[in-house]
Amino acid sequence: MQTDIWDKPIEITYDGGDHFRSVCNPREALACLANSWPASPGKLESAAKRACLKAMAGEVPLPVAEAAFTKAAEAAGVLRH
Repeated sequence: MQTDIWDKPIEITYDGGDHFRSVCNPREALACLANSWPASPGKLESAAKRACLKAMAGEVPLPVAEAAFTKAAEAAGVLRH
């Protein structure tokens, strides 16, 4: 199982933007997708989950999961700029 961290943490907001969290690896990204994500899941969220699971299994490079999670966070409006 891959435990590497991403080059740069991805910050997301939750609780209506009042709080934020730094996401540093696919395991943390999966936790956010499961617990801190807006109620309306979409295709990008599903793609991010799959990419993170595959990265943890060593089936895809870490940057693939990072990019998928970033896209999903941006589409969901939770990416902190």
